[in-house]
Amino acid sequence: MSESPASILLIDDHPLLRQGIKQLIDMEDDMVVAGEASNAADGIRLATELEPDLILMDLNMPEMDGIVALKKLREQNISSRIVMFTVSDQEDDVVAALRAGADGYLLKDMEPEDMINQLHQAAVGKMVISDRLTTLLAEALRSNKPQQASRPDFDSLTPREKDILRLIAEGLSNKMIGRKLDISDGTVKVHVKHLLKKLNLRSRVEVAVWAVEEGLHKG
Repeated sequence: MSESPASILLIDDHPLLRQGIKQLIDMEDDMVVAGEASNAADGIRLATELEPDLILMDLNMPEMDGIVALKKLREQNISSRIVMFTVSDQEDDVVAALRAGADGYLLKDMEPEDMINQLHQAAVGKMVISDRLTTLLAEALRSNKPQQASRPDFDSLTPREKDILRLIAEGLSNKMIGRKLDISDGTVKVHVKHLLKKLNLRSRVEVAVWAVEEGLHKG
């Protein structure tokens, strides 16, 4: 299988950090750094030009922070997977990034091997979140929900929606779910929209965290 390596764009205002990540990625055969930017504005411009497979972006940058940049990239329909890479494990930051359309959220204090493993996962379309943030996210979801009326009800879903929910919980993208269930991306998108509405959840990340908490991803 000689697929071309996954192209990665690094957006971070610390040259040393970019250099370190670049050296790590350079050691991998199936990933390549396609470009680097030291601020969000340049990053957005490069993302539009390069359309990389994956964008790894810092959350806290001068002039324009990562959340604003993320929203702008999503508004421009950039198809790249976008993973936030940051020192902040603040619940508000994590939730804001995921609601703005991030495909993952990794912390800068992770081990280099873990980092590379997570990038591999992200490059093939899986959602990546640093381990210690999953519990924090689950807590955030629980405390943000009124207890009775809006408690997600798994039984309200159709069999197909249940299948899709379990695959979302495994971190699969719409494209991968479509391939697995032999249906089109568009059909998956419609099912995802319906199940979000039925479960009263706002994003596929919330679905994934809730499903993992409830143990629904196992069966």
